[in-house]
Amino acid sequence: MTSGRPVPSGLAVALVALALVPAALAVAGPAFLGLALALDVAVLALCVADFLAAPRAAHVAVRREVEPVLSSGLANPVRLVLELRGPKALRGLVRDEVPPGVDARGHQQAFALSPQASEATCAYTLTPSARGDLRLGDVHLRLMGPLGLCARQVRVAATQEVKVYPDLTGLTREALALTLASDAPAERILRRAAEGREFESLREYRAGDDLRSVDWKATARRGRTTVRVYQPERNQPVLLLLDCGRHMAGRVEGRRKLDHAVDAALRLAKVSLDAGDQVGVLAFARDVRAFLPPRKGGEHLRLLTAALYRAEAALEESDYGRAYDFAFARSSRRSLVVLFTDLVDPDASGTLLSRTLALRPRHLPVVASLLDEDLQRAATHVPPTLSDAYARQAAVRLEEDYQRTTLTLRDAGALVVRAPARGFGAAAVNTYLHVKTRGLL
Repeated sequence: MTSGRPVPSGLAVALVALALVPAALAVAGPAFLGLALALDVAVLALCVADFLAAPRAAHVAVRREVEPVLSSGLANPVRLVLELRGPKALRGLVRDEVPPGVDARGHQQAFALSPQASEATCAYTLTPSARGDLRLGDVHLRLMGPLGLCARQVRVAATQEVKVYPDLTGLTREALALTLASDAPAERILRRAAEGREFESLREYRAGDDLRSVDWKATARRGRTTVRVYQPERNQPVLLLLDCGRHMAGRVEGRRKLDHAVDAALRLAKVSLDAGDQVGVLAFARDVRAFLPPRKGGEHLRLLTAALYRAEAALEESDYGRAYDFAFARSSRRSLVVLFTDLVDPDASGTLLSRTLALRPRHLPVVASLLDEDLQRAATHVPPTLSDAYARQAAVRLEEDYQRTTLTLRDAGALVVRAPARGFGAAAVNTYLHVKTRGLL
């Protein structure tokens, strides 16, 4: 904790400005000059006395309360707790030192402490926009003197590192239900749930049930029409591949494409693990950055999150072939392979096409990419200027390349997901549910 340096208050500045009035009038007579000097000396003396009487660093203690793991894109609560350590009341300002690029709301506040109220809490929110390690700095205190003319500036050592994980709060079953409801009627999803291939139970026939699901032996035995209930198969491998190359370094709606992809991948992982499937992840660019083989269980989601929270997009070409070879060198079991990448770049699409289509028919590939709504608007809106016309032509060419790539993938039996950032995770989850309920895997 530093000993402190003097900081004049607004009141001191106002008094100094007031002393300038007789200084300006000194042109009319020398008496005013003496008055101006006397006022300046008086203000300076009062400021020095106020600084010497201001509370010192030892008179207050401060600590920061923050979770060791924060969520990116969310307002995370932080508390600064101040405690009086001296016999006299004090007031001042507290400011937490946050790294640049992080949205902090309320990290500078006024506070007051007294023997009757010896503890104060200053709460604020911290919204990191990216994953990774976040370093919070020291806490700065400005302790006001009793006259309010000068304050003692104090730095309290409080450097702290926290981890910023992708937003996991949207992975609850309630959030998933809302996601499904926004994309398809609930009746349609419930009806499809009976199309799995793994027997679950028997129940009495209900209006609307498929007659092909009637179990005639159980019907004869029970004396009432009975149907078989099926559920999607469990324990199937789901492999998530995240492209960390230059194509994913661009920004969509203020965040990197890779950040949106990581959020969507973890949401899909949570749903798959809840459904009893095995989930693995592979992050790659030119080389493999991280790999976890498919496993089951809730603990595995924590491992997946820890493996991806530091993933960064590198300004290099991604090697899809190396990633696929690495992923399937250890296992050839039929898997749902979900590749999160960008299909807009025509140069990279050729290699991606050949290697992804080579997965068929042993595996079921899904290619998920973000829909850049700005690019889509540029390709469809009437250009008002010549430069906008050139931009529209480039956007149209990119959209045409994407449509050709998508058509080729779908014709070969692969699935393609393209959705805007706000619905990217929902689209990936719904594709997985479609695969499971239809027994495509």
